Amino acid sequence: MAEEDNKSDKDLQPQTPDKSKPVELDAAGKSLSEALGMSFVILKVIMAVLILAFLASGFKTVGSDEQALVLRFGKIRGVGEGRVLKPRTWPYWIIPYPVERMVKIPVEKKVDLPIRSFWFYQSKEEMLMEASIKKARVLPELDPIKDGYCITRSEKPDETISGSSGSDYNIVHCKWRLTYQIDDPVRFFKNIYVEEVKPGDIYLDVVIESITPLLQNIFEDAIVTATVNYTIDDIIYQQVARLTEHIKKLVQEKLNTIESGLKVVQVQLTEKTWPLQVDAEFQALATASQDRQTSINAARGYAESTLNEAAGPVAEQLFAALKGDTVSEEEKELLWSQLAGTAQEKISEARSYQTKVVASARANAEYLKELLPEYRKHPELVIQKIYQDAIERIFNNVDEKFIIPKGAEWRILINRDPSLKPKTNKQQTTQ
Repeated sequence: MAEEDNKSDKDLQPQTPDKSKPVELDAAGKSLSEALGMSFVILKVIMAVLILAFLASGFKTVGSDEQALVLRFGKIRGVGEGRVLKPRTWPYWIIPYPVERMVKIPVEKKVDLPIRSFWFYQSKEEMLMEASIKKARVLPELDPIKDGYCITRSEKPDETISGSSGSDYNIVHCKWRLTYQIDDPVRFFKNIYVEEVKPGDIYLDVVIESITPLLQNIFEDAIVTATVNYTIDDIIYQQVARLTEHIKKLVQEKLNTIESGLKVVQVQLTEKTWPLQVDAEFQALATASQDRQTSINAARGYAESTLNEAAGPVAEQLFAALKGDTVSEEEKELLWSQLAGTAQEKISEARSYQTKVVASARANAEYLKELLPEYRKHPELVIQKIYQDAIERIFNNVDEKFIIPKGAEWRILINRDPSLKPKTNKQQTTQ
């Protein structure tokens, strides 16, 4: 009984587990343990994939028409030329967002900005019939509140017209187009405000929308500044290229002043016209101007052809040289030697006649020298001989001869015989 009591007391006492032996779990515990282990493995794989994806998102490419800037906490990363990332075949790697962010700037893209601020007001219907707008819209007066226009200076004062001071101005309607591109990405990003690009937005579209008001104000100010220095004829007919270059220079200078990083590619005057209220007058003026220019061109052509015919290509140079005092005698002689045309023929004839006269004078002088000794011996006979030779030479060159003795009085009705043919100048000269 005592042994049984001792065994029962041992059974009632708590027993400590033996840690050296593995604890055996039941089926539920084993399943839970396996599930937790698998979950931790999957979690590690997911974390590794996310880390790889996060690092892979740092690879960025730059297009062929783009340059890129890397922003680290909002500031441009790098110095010097290394601040700008240029296109290449392999991608760049940056620390993924939110540490770093790449901004791609389309530097090769040319953007057109049309300006209609200086064009007269048009309704939607009139814009659709643009080709015949001059017939579609003729108003009695200009409305400066609705109609846009540019002011051009007047012609120089005409001293021949009383009261012409040249102080009045003309009005011209015109349309313009400004073509620009981003030339310096760093200056553009630092100095030009661009709205935040939202998901799904295209950076270039946001840029255009943001900077259009600035460019429009600068462009319009340059147009107003430049056109006032030109006449309406210069803008419509004569000096369009010079005007557009002037405006382009003014716009670029202003953009450089604010360090915009923008470059003006081209300025175009796409359309221009005078006020439609005076269309008939301007048409008449244009016709008169064309007729005037046609007459001037015809006169110049006639003058050139006349000069070329008279003296050849050097006619104008020779005339200027003879009129002025700045050309040396050697240069004048050189121009004379290049003379052609009618003048050269006349000069050649004059030189030939000069040679002939000089030769004849010399021959006469030699003849008189030979005759002088005989004249000193018998002067009357010599004079008589000279007289007879002259009379003989004269009578040989006439068609009809009438000899009247000295002291006789004759009354003759002279009527030339039509059967006698007159001698030609060549025959007379030969005789």
